[in-house]
Amino acid sequence: MSEDKRLGIYIHIPFCASKCGYCDFCSLPGKDKLMPHYQDALLIQLQEALPDMKEYLIDSVYFGGGTPSYYGSARIAELLREIKFSNRLMKDSEITVECNPDSVKRSEIAQLRKEGVNRISLGAQSANDALLRLIGRRHDWHQVELAVKRIRAAGIRNISIDLIYGLPTQTREMWAETLARTLELKPAHISCYGLRLEEGTPMYDEYADSPDLPSDDEQADMYLYAVDLLQRQGYRQYEISNFARTGYESRHNLKYWRLGDYMGFGASAHSNIDMVRYAYTRNVREYISGVFDGTDIIEEKEELTPFDRASEYLMLGMRTSGGICREEYMEVYRSSFDRLEETLEIFRDNGWAEENEGRWRFTPGGFLLSNPLIGILLESQTRERFNANPWIKEAFEALGKKVPLPVAQEPYLN
Repeated sequence: MSEDKRLGIYIHIPFCASKCGYCDFCSLPGKDKLMPHYQDALLIQLQEALPDMKEYLIDSVYFGGGTPSYYGSARIAELLREIKFSNRLMKDSEITVECNPDSVKRSEIAQLRKEGVNRISLGAQSANDALLRLIGRRHDWHQVELAVKRIRAAGIRNISIDLIYGLPTQTREMWAETLARTLELKPAHISCYGLRLEEGTPMYDEYADSPDLPSDDEQADMYLYAVDLLQRQGYRQYEISNFARTGYESRHNLKYWRLGDYMGFGASAHSNIDMVRYAYTRNVREYISGVFDGTDIIEEKEELTPFDRASEYLMLGMRTSGGICREEYMEVYRSSFDRLEETLEIFRDNGWAEENEGRWRFTPGGFLLSNPLIGILLESQTRERFNANPWIKEAFEALGKKVPLPVAQEPYLN
C-alpha cells in the first residue's frame, strides 16, 4: 500500500431540532425515534466497508447534516470508535463535526474532544437576531458567542464559522456588522455563502422574485466586501466561499475540490473512489431498511471517463485559489490545453482571471462570474476534444447528418 493513498470519510446525520426556511438538504426534524435505528444502520455499513478501507490511510472524517450535534456526542463517539477499529485512521486526521449554536453543550463537546474531534463547523449564519428569526434559525448571536467559548474551553481551537449573505432585507451594513462580530471571535476559518433559494423550501415560496431580496449588484458588493476585509484580516481565500488562516484550510473539503477519494455513509451520502461515483438514497427510512435487509440503497452511480474527470478538474479547480495548470490537466486528460489557455487569456484581458507561474485562477471578480465562466471553459474543452479527434468528424459525415456539439451545463455553485 502506498502511504500517499488517502481517504476521507463523510457521515451524514439527517436529524435536526427544526428545519431552516432555506434548507434543501436531507434533514428530518421531529424524527428522533429513528435515531437508534439509523445509528445501527451506520454501524453496519461502516463494518461492511472496513475491507475497502484497508487500501487507504484515513486523514479526514466529517460529520455533516442535518445537525450532528443534535444527534448526540455518544452516537458520534461510537461511530468514531468504529472507524478507529479499521486501524487506518491517522493520528493527525482532521475530524470535523457540524454544530448549531443552540446544541453546543459543555459535556458533549468535551466528549467529542476526548474521542479525537479537533474541528468544529459552527452554523452561525448571521449576527443579526432579526434575520436569524426570519430564516428559521433557533439561536441568537449570544448563543454563537457562548458556543465558541465552550468549544475552546473543551480544547478545540480549529473553529469554522458559516455565514450567509444575500438574505431577505439584509443590507451591506448588516453584512459588515456580521463580519465584524465574527472576526471578534477569532475563528480559524470562515465560510461565506450566498443565499440560494431552492424550490420546495418555505423561503423559496415566500421570497422568490421578492423585492426584499438584495439585488445581484448588492449581493456582489457584499461578496467583494467580504473578500477584501477577510484577506486584510489574515484570512486567505482558498475557495470561492472559504477563507482560512494559514494551515487551517478544510482538509476534508479540499478532497472534493482536488478530486480526492472519499467514502460516504448515511442517507444521501456521496462517495468518490477512483473513477466511480455513487450516492445513497435520500429517503432515511429506505436507507435504514435497505441496510438491514441487504437491498440496494444506491440511488445514483456513475463510472467516470477521463474526459469526465478532466471536466471536473476544470470545474472544481477553478473554484479554488490554486486554480489549474497545463501539466495537471494533461495528466488527468491527455489532450491539448491550448484552447483552454486561449479562453483563459481572454478572461485575463477582462480582469476575470490571472496567471502566475503557469497556474490560472479567477480573480475575486471572476469568482463572482464563475458559473458562466466555467461553462465557457467546459465548452472550450468540448470543442478541443472534437477538433483533436478526426474520427469523430468522419463518423458524423458518414451518418450524413449534422450533429451539434453538446452545450456545457452551468455547474453547481453554492
